[in-house]
Parts: sequence; C-alpha cells; structure tokens
Amino acid sequence: MKLRFGPFRKSAEPMAAAPGQEFRASAPRGAGDTMRGRIILASACFILVYGAIVGRLVQMGVSLPQESVTLGNAQASVSAARPDILDRNGEILATDIKFASLYAEPRRIVDPDEATEQLATVFPDLGTDAVRQRLASKQGFIWLKREITPAQQAAVHALGLPGIGFLTENKRFYPSGRTVAFVTGHVNIDNQGIAGIEKYIDDQWLGDLQKAGMATNLEPIKLSIDLRVQQVLHDEITAAMQRYTAKSSAAVVLNVKTGEVLGMTSAPDYDPMNPAEALDPNNMNRASAAVYEMGSTFKVFATAMALDSGKVTLNDTFDATKGLTIGGFTIHDFHGKHRVLTVPEIFIYSSNVGTGREALKVGSQGQQEFLRRIGLMDKVPTELPEVARPILPRRWSDLVTVTVSFGHGISVSPLATAMAASAVMNGGILIPPTFFPRSQEQARLIGKRVLKQSTSDQMRYLMRLNVLAPGGSGKSANIPGYRIGGKTGTAEKVENGRYSSNKRFNAFVATFPIDDPQYLVLVVLDEPNAERPGLPATAGMNAGPTAGNIIGRIAPMLNVEPRFDDVDVPLMAAY
Repeated sequence: MKLRFGPFRKSAEPMAAAPGQEFRASAPRGAGDTMRGRIILASACFILVYGAIVGRLVQMGVSLPQESVTLGNAQASVSAARPDILDRNGEILATDIKFASLYAEPRRIVDPDEATEQLATVFPDLGTDAVRQRLASKQGFIWLKREITPAQQAAVHALGLPGIGFLTENKRFYPSGRTVAFVTGHVNIDNQGIAGIEKYIDDQWLGDLQKAGMATNLEPIKLSIDLRVQQVLHDEITAAMQRYTAKSSAAVVLNVKTGEVLGMTSAPDYDPMNPAEALDPNNMNRASAAVYEMGSTFKVFATAMALDSGKVTLNDTFDATKGLTIGGFTIHDFHGKHRVLTVPEIFIYSSNVGTGREALKVGSQGQQEFLRRIGLMDKVPTELPEVARPILPRRWSDLVTVTVSFGHGISVSPLATAMAASAVMNGGILIPPTFFPRSQEQARLIGKRVLKQSTSDQMRYLMRLNVLAPGGSGKSANIPGYRIGGKTGTAEKVENGRYSSNKRFNAFVATFPIDDPQYLVLVVLDEPNAERPGLPATAGMNAGPTAGNIIGRIAPMLNVEPRFDDVDVPLMAAY
C-alpha cells in the first residue's frame, strides 16, 4: 500500500537495504552546511552587538563627562600643596591654609539671568552682563570668585543655585608678613611660587612633583634665616629710613664662617599676602636685586688688595697733601688731612687720595684680578632668584682704577659686598652665601681661599682701629663689649650724568667679634638726610649708628658674650 503527499510519493514501507549493506537515513544534500553557516552568522551578530554594549559600559565606567573632567582638573590644580617654610629655629615663615573658591558649571544653570542677579546680592561685581553671558554659555567650568570668606560661602550656599559650587583651595599664609617677604617671596593665586625661595623650590623640584600629582605630605623646608634677627633688621632699617628721611634702606647679616644668611631685608617692602604690591618698583629687594656704587666700603677691598699683593705694607706712607690728578681729573679727600698718611691713617680717615695711590701701585690688571677673585665682578651664586649682576666699567683706565678703589665707577649689590667683606674678615676664604643651613665643614668644602691669612689679620686690625680711634669714621657703631670692627661708605649719587653733592648712598659694613669674627652686618641707606639741622648726612652719622643698634640687639640672640677686659689696649697702644 502506498500513500500520496502532494506531488511527491513515498513508500509506506521502509526501503530494504541491499544484501551486505547497512541501512542509512540522510537529509537532503547541502542542508547541514547551510544551517551551520546561519548559526555562525547569528553568533557573530550577537558577539558584535554585546561587545559594543560592553565596550560602551566600560567607557562610561572609566570616563567622566567633560564638565566633570574640567572640574576635576580644576580641583587638582588648586589643591596642590606646598611644604611649610621654617626659619633655622623651626618658626613658621610660610604655610598653607584652606580657602573656598566659587565656580559655575554653565551647562547645568537653569536660568542665567536669575543666577546672575542672585550672585550679585553677595558679590556685587558679579552682577554684570559679562558674567551673565559666561553663565549662559555652554562651558563646562568657569571660575567666578577665588578665595572667598566663610560668610560669603554660606550666603551663596543659601541661594541654592544649580550649577554653582565651591572648591577648596590651598592658599599661602605668611605669619610674619612683610618682615621676611624678600626672602620667602610669594606665590600666585594658583599657589605657584613666583618670587624668592618659593620660586626657587618650585624651579628645583616642587613644580615637577605637582605636575606628577605627588606633592603630598611634603617635609618642611628649613632656611638659614633667624626670624629674631630678621625682625630686628626690619625694625631698625624701617626706623632709620624714617629717622633720616631716606628714600630706601636695606640690611644683610651673614655668618662669615658658613656663608649662611641669617637676615636680609629691604624697605620699602611689600605684603606677600598681596603680591600686587611687589609690582611697585619702589618695593624692590634692594639687598640683592639692586646694584649701587658702594662708596668707601670698597676701601676694605682696596686696602686688602694692596696688602695682599705684597706691594704695600702697614708701615708704608702715601702723600695726601693735595689732590690726586689723573686723566684730567683731580681726586680730593672729603675731610683731607693735607699731609703724608700711613696706611692705617688712610683707612681710618677714609682718604680717597691715599687709597687711590695704593690702587695705582697694584695696577689696573691686578685690581681687576683681585675683584674677580673675591666675587665682585660676577653674579652672586646663591639660591635666591632675585640677584642682580654687577655693572662694571667698559674700559679700565688708571682713572677708573683710582675711582673704583673708593667705590665709584663700579656698582654691586649689598649682598655681593657682604659676601666679599666676609672673605676679608674670616681668614681669606670666599664662601658663597646661602639661604639654607650649612655647617662649617660644608663651608670648608666649597670655600675658596682668596686672601692670605695674614692679610685678613691686618684688615681686622684696621677695622677695629676704625671704630676705636678718635678720628675713625666707624666710631659711631661702637657697642661696648662686642668688639666691633667696621667701615663707612658715603658715595655721591649720579644725577643727570654727574655726581650730585647733595644726594648720597651711605653704607656701613661691620663684623663682630673682631678678634674671631662670627657675623657680618651691612646696612645701606639711599639718600638719607641729616637727623637734625647742622649735622652732616654722612654714613658715620646714620648707617653707622644703625648698624650699631642692630649688633647691640642681635649679639645676645646669637650667643655672642660681651667682654669688658682690656683686649683692645695693645691695639690702641700700637696706634
């Protein structure tokens, strides 16, 4: 019996296998290959679709909207911490404090007009069309107000404005304010160092750490500065500038055995919490970033040069009966003795004529070599960024040799003068000044001998004699018990291309205790006037007493014990 299914016919009974063969049932030819291809294609489609979904989910998981990226970058930049800066005794000179700053995310602001009006109730200067336009933009992040007070933050928070928020910033705080501003320097609104030691540490290593996001848990940085000494300097030179109605003033205190700067300041000064004040040219750092003709303080170097050369001894004499004519010019003494002077007399009477004759004996080449040797013809090598280069004569004639010997025709910074004078006083070793702690052993490794020990001994004798002798120009700086040695410098200032007779730059360099020098003090006063009518306005009448006041106050702080024995009797007997 057979059944029919449409046009096909199929036997109702299975087909018998041929003798000796198995029976095999099979699908139509090619059907298996087609099915397998469809399965592979469907699987591939599923893989692609789900792969795209997973990839998008991963992307969304590891990334943030542009607004959040911008906000995160802002948070990272303002949160960069800085290390505390300490004085040598651990007193804080600079530290970070937290402030809130106001920002906006314009894309999230619902009504820019209302937001502007509301913000103006707290910050009137934000109620402008310019602010409204910024809030109506499609930006992801904008600053509105940096470093706001807690009260202002609370007032804005109470407004409840969408898209308005706060970021916590690190703001630099200087507890001593103006007192130490020219050493610490200051930072900009993003807490980046732009002056002083703040800039130095950024340039050396802190800036790189901040870029790498590693500026956290930073160890404090200790300076060589002694805040007590710094406060005395600031107090005394500010008072001196007012007392003598000077245009400006500055002072430096160095440890002559290590080169450490214990104090350095200048007036007028500025508030490092308000860096805009530093842009005023009147508020520049005159101790290291300005150069001056230092006047007769240069006679310390001229006399040391003459003695060290071996061409002049303390027993030599020079004719100062009249002016020294050279190159068509005649050099005169301010208070001439009009007689032959010994080398000690030339020094204590501050004779231009005698000093010029000493310099001529050494010669132009010898003078240049000596000044370069003691660091007065190059920029001072130290950490502070604000250091000026000296202004040197274009050609070194015999006339220049003479004028340079008493501090005219060459301009250097007070810091450079203090560095060179320290070498003259400490036994003849030139030590670069530093604003970081340095031991005597470390100083010996970097120090360079520039004078004979015997020359330094002779110069200490002359410096002490200049303070003790009745006619010495440094007697106004004498403080009983502290054995001070010093030298004045009164330089006429150049005005309209000529030296002015009524405008002076006065200086006094002193070291103590003179029998074993530990510290050097340099005071400068720009255009001082007489304290009262009838008195001269020379360095001995203003810079000298100011230096004496400083030494009298800081010597006990530096553990320099006063001596009231007869240590000076042999010196005065020899004189």
